[in-house]
Amino acid sequence: MKKITTIILCIFLMMFFTACNSSQSTQSSNKSSSTQETSSKTKTITDTSGAKVQVPTKINKVADSWKAHNEVLSVLGDGDKIVETVLSEKSMPWLYKVNPAMKKAVTTFGANFNTEDLMKNKPDIVFVSSGDANANKISSLGIPVVQLNFTTFDTMKKCVSLTGEILGGDAAKRADKYNKYLDDKVKMVKDVTSKIPDSERPKVLHVESLSPIGVDGSKTIINEWIEAAGGVNAAKDVTGNMKEVSLEQVIQWNPDIIIFGANGASGKVNSIDKLINDPNWQKISAVKNGKVYQNPTGAFLWDRYSCEEALQVQWAAKTIHPDKFKDLDIAAETKNFYKTFLNYNLTNEEVDKILKAQSPGK
Repeated sequence: MKKITTIILCIFLMMFFTACNSSQSTQSSNKSSSTQETSSKTKTITDTSGAKVQVPTKINKVADSWKAHNEVLSVLGDGDKIVETVLSEKSMPWLYKVNPAMKKAVTTFGANFNTEDLMKNKPDIVFVSSGDANANKISSLGIPVVQLNFTTFDTMKKCVSLTGEILGGDAAKRADKYNKYLDDKVKMVKDVTSKIPDSERPKVLHVESLSPIGVDGSKTIINEWIEAAGGVNAAKDVTGNMKEVSLEQVIQWNPDIIIFGANGASGKVNSIDKLINDPNWQKISAVKNGKVYQNPTGAFLWDRYSCEEALQVQWAAKTIHPDKFKDLDIAAETKNFYKTFLNYNLTNEEVDKILKAQSPGK
């Protein structure tokens, strides 16, 4: 009888420990599965500021407070995910024209920015320009904040690639396609302009405003496309964007070509006629020789920090050296770019308006 009792007890203990081990194994398996599931919902990227940011692997709603980057999202095919922006239809009418989904986006960022407005649409991610004063405030809300920036063609390509990586899906392929297009067009231009001796490179001044006079100097993407297009930046001794200078300084530089910034055309002055008809400016070679040009503007400003830099460098090359780029059809290139990267078929009239820095109208 004692032997039977002992056997039964042993069997019971074996069953008990087996059940416990099975339970622990199940709990461990569930925990591991849960960890893997959480990990698969996010990925870690390094933004332009050097910060490591955990971003969602699936992004449905985007808030973008960097003006230029709104176009990047559209080029990568995810412009319809923008729910909050720093732009408005008035400020960038062509972007809203080619990407009508932008009309649903709320203009959250700007002088009156507050986090309550940001949270209403519950974005999955927020893009800001590097050094944005609101980056930490937004991050404290638990929303991933990615800082981005570019000042050259190479850093622009990195920005586009990183954005494609973050968005996932087809965006990464579209980023590669855009970067290749940019590389090809810059190479096409430089293959010609690299052979132009310094003595034949005209001094080009990029004027952003007349009152006060604002120009773009070295260490800017403006300087890069001027040089790529076969010119010399007349304001190369000035560092940075939209730097205020005196008329006396401009007269001393005596640029051969003046390109009037696209942004200036939409608010800072009514017309470049003011520049051409000013007796003081008429002392300058560019004005004397009728070489004052209006920079085009489209979904974003061609001349500064835009995906349309790929068009800008071509337009600038033909403007600065028309005899060397006779076969370059800017209107055709513009049509092709908008169809390929913005999924929009421009009419001849629309192309003409873009090249003249005019709004699309109704």
